[in-house]
Amino acid sequence: MGNEPTDETVVQTAAEAAEGLVFARFANSAVTDLDITVGFEDGVLDVDVYLNTVDDVDEDPEAVAHEAIEAAEDAVDELFA
Repeated sequence: MGNEPTDETVVQTAAEAAEGLVFARFANSAVTDLDITVGFEDGVLDVDVYLNTVDDVDEDPEAVAHEAIEAAEDAVDELFA
């Protein structure tokens, strides 16, 4: 299985997927703080998303942060498919 993605590719793919989902749901101006932390060690993916938005957004930032984590996990699963 020499075609496995590198750890760096896994981390980058996960981070881009999470960020992409957040900014698909919220305008840049609605996001006041976004911190995406991705780790991939020994085949284990760890994704944390901290999202803070302005008060008058239509969607629940906590739910979107959770969906961003799921999007990151799905994107990494596709790398290994």
